[in-house]
Amino acid sequence: MKFDRIPIGKFSLMTHLTQKALRLYDRKGLLVPEAKDAFTNYRCYTYEQIERGVKIRTLSWMGFSLDEIATLLDAEEKSDSATISELMQKRCAHTEKEIIRLQKVQQILLRQKDTLELYSMSVSEPEIKEVPQIRVLSKRETGSYEVTIGKLIGELFGFIESRSNPRNNLKMTGPCMFICHDEEYRETGANIEVAIPVSGSISTDDVNVDLVTLPAVKIVSAIHKGPYNEVGIAYTRLFEFMQENNMEPAGPSRALYINDPGEVSEDELMTEVQIPAR
Repeated sequence: MKFDRIPIGKFSLMTHLTQKALRLYDRKGLLVPEAKDAFTNYRCYTYEQIERGVKIRTLSWMGFSLDEIATLLDAEEKSDSATISELMQKRCAHTEKEIIRLQKVQQILLRQKDTLELYSMSVSEPEIKEVPQIRVLSKRETGSYEVTIGKLIGELFGFIESRSNPRNNLKMTGPCMFICHDEEYRETGANIEVAIPVSGSISTDDVNVDLVTLPAVKIVSAIHKGPYNEVGIAYTRLFEFMQENNMEPAGPSRALYINDPGEVSEDELMTEVQIPAR
């Protein structure tokens, strides 16, 4: 064996890459051994390949996929700084979102020792009530819940503010609400409607804003106290209540945002979940 040929076991120790990972990188063409024994298929690497192996390990640890790593290494060989910058920025944005998610997980773990019991304590007892018809300004589009609901609320507030004056006496008459038109949970492409109850004279010359009247409806309702990402427990409790009382859903659910997240902490957020029922 030549002096500059490194057996796969030794190369694994030098790069901190497992032999299983090295075989995968070989199959993917990401890190191909310099030589293979024709009879045993035993892999050997060179000292020049150590740097590439370490880069692959580091990029993988940073969360890049194998395809992205291949693109980055190829871009480095071609001095393509634009591609490297684009992928790094994309990874950074994803990491920031993951940090936010993990911080929320940490808050839940620190706040709730007996998670299931305390979750149930955050939801009021379900009740049945009649909701009268409501005149609302509405915007609707598809997207993710995390981004689209807040976006549409901001756009509706902006619409109301731009048309508020003493002559038309335009006013909000209730909390803004999210209306879910999907029959299942969707991480992307959800059919989202946001509505704000209003009174006064309104001209909806904006083609993306509708003035509609939500019909009167019988609902089961519960109020959740806590972060928006935990509101799902209220839906669970309401569906359990409906099953116990032989009731069925009869239309899109509504989530009413009772207080302002800019004025209270996440723990103090109040959301009323309403499910039309029959």
